[in-house]
Amino acid sequence: MVYRKGAKIVRNKRVNSVSKISVLLSIRPEYARKIFDGTKTVELRRTCPRVKKGDLILIYVSSPMKALAGFFRVSQIMKETPERLWLLIGADAGISKSEFDNYYSGASIGFGIHIDRVRRLKNPVSLEWLKAKWPGFLPPQSYRYIARGSFDAQGPLCQCD
Repeated sequence: MVYRKGAKIVRNKRVNSVSKISVLLSIRPEYARKIFDGTKTVELRRTCPRVKKGDLILIYVSSPMKALAGFFRVSQIMKETPERLWLLIGADAGISKSEFDNYYSGASIGFGIHIDRVRRLKNPVSLEWLKAKWPGFLPPQSYRYIARGSFDAQGPLCQCD
């Protein structure tokens, strides 16, 4: 594995030991709200990080919030054509059919990450705090692997609603 100095951010997407890492997903505020309120139980992706059932996914809410706001566990990963994916999980994706079609336009495969055990942080961790803790930290465009050992066991990730 290759880590960015200080932040322990995995740069190499060919991770051998997925169990030793977490995935930081960048999610738009409207979809993060739906994940936290339980109306979105599947996260859609055109490319899927190397995760498996039980893995930890950290939720980074993009602009204007710009903060690590919570996390969830993966309960299942689906890989299907967009047409079949919509038939199987459209009602759980938290988006309209037209939004879904626009997102998967030109894609031959889509992924659905089933969400389990969602936790919202009492105090979201701001981008400024993340940058101070991990010099050089940049929020992901889509996702980024993070070494689990880079989190303080007494830190903000342990303070959930």
